[in-house]
Amino acid sequence: MCNNDSNCIADVLKVICVLQRNADCGEACLDTCDRGFLGSSVTNLNINTRPISLYLCGANSTPLAMPISKDPTETDTSTVFRVEKCDEGCATFRVLAPNTDPDTSATIPFVSTNSFFTVNLSCVCVLRCLNDTVIENI
Repeated sequence: MCNNDSNCIADVLKVICVLQRNADCGEACLDTCDRGFLGSSVTNLNINTRPISLYLCGANSTPLAMPISKDPTETDTSTVFRVEKCDEGCATFRVLAPNTDPDTSATIPFVSTNSFFTVNLSCVCVLRCLNDTVIENI
């Protein structure tokens, strides 16, 4: 059992939530390890999401996979998520699906789904941030 007393995962997720809500941060952002803006530079103003993967304690180095649809007959899953809310040791995530449109998949690698889940952050041991991107229809 993993006990996340330090809440470092929750702290990072809270920062990501704020960044995504305020995607246009202007010239005042610092370029640090916990980069205070989305994108590779502050000039990427259309970037609105920092996609992440989650690894649960004791999950044998396998990222958490969740269904991309609420339809129980659909079996496709994704390991890429967008944090939507982070409170008191729990976080709600939107499942992101791979973009299958060949015209936009190079610039927009993921698409938004209407599949959400909530996880107890004391069970999360690793948070992997992927390249910042734009997600349409959020």
